[in-house]
Amino acid sequence: MDSNQFAIAIMAAGKGTRLKSKRPKVLHEIGGRALLLHVIAAAETAVPAGHIFCIIGHEADRVRTAVASTGVQFVLQPEQRGTGHALQMLKADFELSGRPIPQHLLVLSGDVPLIRPETIAAVRDTHLREHAAMTILTAVPADPTGYGRVIRASPDKPDKPEVTAIVEQKSLRPDQLTAPEINSGIYCFETAALFARLDALTTNNAHGEFYLTDIAAMLVAEGKRVVAVKADSVDEVLGANTIAEMMHLDAAMRLATAHRLMAAGITIFRPETCVIDSTVTVGPDTVIEPYVQLLGATRIGSDSRIRSYSVIQNSQLGDNVLVRNGCILDTAEVANNAILGPYAHLRPESKIGDGAHVGNFVETKKATLGKGSKANHLNYLGDTVIGAGVNIGAGAITCNYDGVHKHLTTISDGAFIGSDSTLVAPVTIGAGSYIAAGSSITEDVPDGALALGRSRQTNKPGWVAARKATAKQNTN
Repeated sequence: MDSNQFAIAIMAAGKGTRLKSKRPKVLHEIGGRALLLHVIAAAETAVPAGHIFCIIGHEADRVRTAVASTGVQFVLQPEQRGTGHALQMLKADFELSGRPIPQHLLVLSGDVPLIRPETIAAVRDTHLREHAAMTILTAVPADPTGYGRVIRASPDKPDKPEVTAIVEQKSLRPDQLTAPEINSGIYCFETAALFARLDALTTNNAHGEFYLTDIAAMLVAEGKRVVAVKADSVDEVLGANTIAEMMHLDAAMRLATAHRLMAAGITIFRPETCVIDSTVTVGPDTVIEPYVQLLGATRIGSDSRIRSYSVIQNSQLGDNVLVRNGCILDTAEVANNAILGPYAHLRPESKIGDGAHVGNFVETKKATLGKGSKANHLNYLGDTVIGAGVNIGAGAITCNYDGVHKHLTTISDGAFIGSDSTLVAPVTIGAGSYIAAGSSITEDVPDGALALGRSRQTNKPGWVAARKATAKQNTN
């Protein structure tokens, strides 16, 4: 769309009473993102963010904060008095701000997250091609009962898009009850034609609200052209009024994401068991096993394998990475050829190097593990920089917290950390040095040195027999 010719308004002011939730309706999430963010993302394929106007009302500050980073504009609807009232607020905002009024205005719903860019383009193209004053996006559900119906002038002629009316369910005449097309609530208007009639809307209806659908009747009565275009899928225009309906949309979006990934060469076993956000990217020939969760801005390279029950959030994985069962990754970076798990926990700012191993029940936090380094068993590595070729023995940990501050442990290239050692930060372990098993290290260790920090072992021959004899004598 020519950004000077078109603007997009997104209805996002409603409360969503039937959700029984304190959160604004448009901030409920499916596919890992708020409903409104999905709609904004689709709208941004058509016009720049600065030409998108979110009409907000209920919990307006909360909604504004949640999507402000997108760069969209906001229009306040303090009282929610219907869809027509929302656009009255938009008209007033244009007039007060002195912004140029676009020739055409496309209206989207903030609670219709499955709307596709292709559908937005189809509405635009039909609107322009037909020189329409109003274009309505419709859909044909299996059962249209309960929805407002779009009545075409020539219902038996698909190539004739003219519309005569939008009729609510309770107002349908007997001969209109079988009308299959429902009103999606998504429209495109010639802006001047819309704005000229907004003030003529009335609240003479059961809900006492200003209905945008009444504009269609006004335009038809005045001989203006009102047309309809049908969506390919009813799912993409359905909103959600209950949590159950929300989860229906979530399932549809996640399944669509899985199919998109599989079409790009990714193997997903049992995709219906996986939770994959729409924002996740995966390279070809990667294998995702059942019951995996890939969330947020996660990126996974090619030829990797994610085994069952792993949860990966906002993390970046390279090529040929093996994530064994039950690993948890949050805001971590994993280089090519690394092996994780099973049951490894990579907390934020963990950076795992090329070919490194992080094994079972190993936890990292703000830790860098260099190329080829290994921590295979029962370790905690926090606030740690580990060089290349380092071996961390079973049970060894870095003690990074003194009760007030966090401190850094540095382990240089080629060092060997014996099992069950504790490295008390701040401390530096030199290149090629050895830490004896069971040591508590509180001072820096030079390159190539052996450090022991434990009590000398004492053996007492015959002690067990003597103890037993003493115990027997005491019981007689």
